Amino acid sequence: MGRVLALDYGSKRTGIAITDELQLIASGLTTVATSTLMDFLKKYIASEKVDLVLVGEPKQKDGTHSNIEVEIQKFLKKFSETFPDLDVKRVDERYTSKMAFQTMIDSGLKKKQRQNKALVDEISATIILQEYLYNK
Repeated sequence: MGRVLALDYGSKRTGIAITDELQLIASGLTTVATSTLMDFLKKYIASEKVDLVLVGEPKQKDGTHSNIEVEIQKFLKKFSETFPDLDVKRVDERYTSKMAFQTMIDSGLKKKQRQNKALVDEISATIILQEYLYNK
């Protein structure tokens, strides 16, 4: 059984989370500059067995897509061309950034540490992955 990889795609940074081989535990992996995301994924997927990639689907409160959806669609097209045999699912990511920030507060991180946007993105990807595992 392979891992499930989750992406919290952003215009500047993308948070990445991954499961263990049994697909039981979600863990933050890293945050990468979105401009280098495909290179990172090529290396990672070449070295680890990945069965599924989850990509956050950002929506407004009223259910409409946010502005970044256009960029995400371009990424998904390139991703499916690069990895045609890898399944991709979209996951609603509303409120994950707020949940990630609250998680940082609850974890006792100092204000300076909570300003680390890369960490927020990584935690957001982990929340996306946890939600998927919980509901699958």
